[in-house]
Amino acid sequence: MLDKVKRFSRLLSGIVLCAIIANCSSEPVIDESIRNYEGDLPANLDGSWERDYLRGDNINQALNRAFRQLNQSRSRRNYDRYEEWRNPRALSSTKDGASLIALARLTEIITRLDVFKISQTEHEIIVERKDDFAILCEFYDGIAQGAVTEYGAEVCGWEGEQFVTHLVLPDGLLISHRYKISPDGESLRVVTTAASSASRVPFTLNRYYRKYEPFVGKFNCIETLSMKRVCSTGEL
Repeated sequence: MLDKVKRFSRLLSGIVLCAIIANCSSEPVIDESIRNYEGDLPANLDGSWERDYLRGDNINQALNRAFRQLNQSRSRRNYDRYEEWRNPRALSSTKDGASLIALARLTEIITRLDVFKISQTEHEIIVERKDDFAILCEFYDGIAQGAVTEYGAEVCGWEGEQFVTHLVLPDGLLISHRYKISPDGESLRVVTTAASSASRVPFTLNRYYRKYEPFVGKFNCIETLSMKRVCSTGEL
């Protein structure tokens, strides 16, 4: 478990730091109020979820939106408005642009998963992701508590009916997920945001998932040392 966390932390920090040259002056701000809740958990996210490719953000369009936000956050200058609309990325400084592109690449990698599973009880939520460490949030006495390791800390909780997690990593890097289930319980929206103290603006991607029943095969298979597959109807 810790090895997976360590590899993930190194991957996230490495991607950003390779593209960003910055002195981190402050950490991203987290609203700690999400940890407090009253009564039952506001929504049930339990189930297996697969990516709905017909919905969600196109990463290039999302990046263009982020560049427009970056340009608006900077001091107003006498930009040519037609050029701003035609090529918003060209207006940002090299440093600002590199920081934002690094966050976009990071967010795209994080959201590549096609399927994942959420297990929910009255005391915990576990988001299990293939080839990655699970997100764990525990609920006791009206306080939500995420996992804490030497590599980073998870702040989790509820914002209305949205389940929210913030993964705080070194070098001023923050990865946030917001899970919002549809009224019929069959669709899940996941908003993933990467923020860094080295970037003026964060980068956000919206992904949608559908609930599905995992296929349980009749055979269990393994690859042998001879590179041949061996299958059985029992345990291997």
